[in-house]
Amino acid sequence: MADRTVQIGIVLGSASDWPEVAPAVELLQRWQVGHEVVVASAHRSPDRAHAYASEAEGRGLHVIIAVAGAAAHLAGVLASKTILPVIGVPIASSPLQGLDSLLSTAQMPAGVPVATMALGAAGARNAAILAVQILARQDPRLRQRLHDYKEELAQGVAQSSQELQVQIAK
Repeated sequence: MADRTVQIGIVLGSASDWPEVAPAVELLQRWQVGHEVVVASAHRSPDRAHAYASEAEGRGLHVIIAVAGAAAHLAGVLASKTILPVIGVPIASSPLQGLDSLLSTAQMPAGVPVATMALGAAGARNAAILAVQILARQDPRLRQRLHDYKEELAQGVAQSSQELQVQIAK
């Protein structure tokens, strides 16, 4: 957890999803955004997943990030039990290379919205950023950190361009 106030809940369908999520958690830690990471499977521990989502708002969470592979019903199960925004991150953990996870996360019925990110680590990082963007609407400190992050990204591109020009000139 990054600070005393947990605002973002990250739910992994399996502990094996952790390597994909670790870079996103590092970003939340860097920005000092309170978060927690738990494992709750939509299929293997449905009561745990239901309880987590049902209790999240009352515990002060503002956003839930659900990370799951294969059938990837976790985001939908959590969204069905809360009014908090749920951001789904599909993981490529099956022989279908993530297509099943992507479709299971994105194809939600009307009335049960899930914001679906890209597969894997990039999707997890984007989920963390989107969660912070949601929080930043009410937090000027987070808004500034997001503006600074966008500037860092732009500077990184400019630096990469300069380095490429040096390589081309050789």
